[in-house]
Amino acid sequence: MTRAADLATLIVDVNTTEAKTDELTGKSTAGSIAVTAEGNSTTTNLQQGLAKAWCQLTGTGPTINDSFNLASVTDTGVGQRTTVWTNAFSNDDYAMSGGQSSSGGDASNVGIQYTAITTASVNNITFASGAVVDDTMFGIYLGDLA
Repeated sequence: MTRAADLATLIVDVNTTEAKTDELTGKSTAGSIAVTAEGNSTTTNLQQGLAKAWCQLTGTGPTINDSFNLASVTDTGVGQRTTVWTNAFSNDDYAMSGGQSSSGGDASNVGIQYTAITTASVNNITFASGAVVDDTMFGIYLGDLA
């Protein structure tokens, strides 16, 4: 193709409502892409806003139902499992949030406790009505990858 044809294709692509790409790279900083936030008055950093890992694990086994950046899960006791990341976090200060599907008991008194947090893994403990139980758990983890 000629440069004129390439430019014409680019102009057509820019004027569409759908952009398709396999890779985004920041123009001035390769590891940083700013996205205009709601209201068009501020920007947010795309990489900082993405979940770096997430998972859904069954209570018994445990089995990985689905996940992102999760290399393995090990059963370490009733309601306790260690999740190991495919790509480690840069420090152990990453944010975690989760939930669970209670298999019984008081469904309003359930929770997940995170312990032994390292850059490579975290222990997840599910409990209901004050007891550690084997429940399906959902987790999302945000922070910087190493």
